[in-house]
Amino acid sequence: MRIGELSRRTGVPVPTIKYYVREGLLPAGELTSPNQASYGVAHERRLRLIRALLDVGGLSVAAIREVLSAVDAPGESVHKVLGAAADRMVPGYGPGGTGADESEGEPDAELEAAREDVRELIARRGWDVDDRCPAAEALAGAVAALDRVGQSGYAEVLDAFAEAAEKVAQADIAYVKRRVALDDLVESVVIGTVVGDAMFAALRRLAHVDASAREFAHIRTHD
Repeated sequence: MRIGELSRRTGVPVPTIKYYVREGLLPAGELTSPNQASYGVAHERRLRLIRALLDVGGLSVAAIREVLSAVDAPGESVHKVLGAAADRMVPGYGPGGTGADESEGEPDAELEAAREDVRELIARRGWDVDDRCPAAEALAGAVAALDRVGQSGYAEVLDAFAEAAEKVAQADIAYVKRRVALDDLVESVVIGTVVGDAMFAALRRLAHVDASAREFAHIRTHD
């Protein structure tokens, strides 16, 4: 297909498609003449992945480039590729960034305590993950932030959150295994992770509204 058709099929403007090609996010089309290129289904699929990462996931172009690099890594196990892609979708990922704030040269007692909480959680759940990975660091950063604002009790519900997360992750993987061809597996899980995060956050907020209505509807705040 020509670039105009690719644009119509995906809803991405032609100048934006050309920008993605220049930035190395999208492979160039196959030249059919000095001024014309042909694009295929793989370009359309990759373009939809880019838009999901950008529009729903809120990733920067640089972060998307890293995710796509992990997706395209040759000769790796699917599990390792998915882990590499997932790491790059964690907020704060990047050179010197782990998702947890730490002042240079100053020990952070709350952050260190939170890291220990996360390590214990991972061990308690029997999760086969590195407790120093970006997601673990991001979780520690969140727990430390709660502690700093006087909400350290949230650490007590980590297991409840973890149990819910396990069920969601198992549902994600089961769906992908059942519905997606192996060639599309990595891209599908990456999209599912990004869109699934947004979907789960929205569901959690809906559940919060319902739970609040049941528990606090008749309680008035102080004047």
